[in-house]
Amino acid sequence: MSLKAFRYDALMYFCNRVVANFPAARLRHFFYRSVMRIDIAPGAWLLSGIWFDTRGNCTIGKNSVINQDCRLDNRGGIFIRENVSISPGVHLITADHDIDSPSCAGRQAPITIEKLVFIGSRATILPGVTIREGAVVAACACVTKDVEPYTVVGGVPAREIRKRNRNLDYETYYRRHFL
Repeated sequence: MSLKAFRYDALMYFCNRVVANFPAARLRHFFYRSVMRIDIAPGAWLLSGIWFDTRGNCTIGKNSVINQDCRLDNRGGIFIRENVSISPGVHLITADHDIDSPSCAGRQAPITIEKLVFIGSRATILPGVTIREGAVVAACACVTKDVEPYTVVGGVPAREIRKRNRNLDYETYYRRHFL
């Protein structure tokens, strides 16, 4: 293993095992912005235990909240717009393997989450998915394809349950300084 690869692995270990569990959110945010190159807009809030798979490739919009113990596999790119609420234990997965490829080749595709989206606990969003404005992903759902605006989806794989009210006018504002 090269020294460069060793240093990178050490950085990722420090980020995900040490920094992710700092008791002060502002210290985590400073590290994520300055060292990990995560674009965190004003008012966005990342709680403890978040796991990143690489540096950069992640934008978190104004007033968006990412709760505890989420996995942000940002290798393929994650784009979270404003006023998004991501509940605890959510996995955003941007990379997988082509099981039909003779070499089981790796592949990546970005995830985009538009404004005013709510994602329930332990949901999984797979590579290449866009969750459109105002949509809701129910807890424990596995989203394998795009979700239309103001649509509530749930299940494995996620399917439409119903439509959501379009008269939304809120900001997510969530401050927990020691989580």
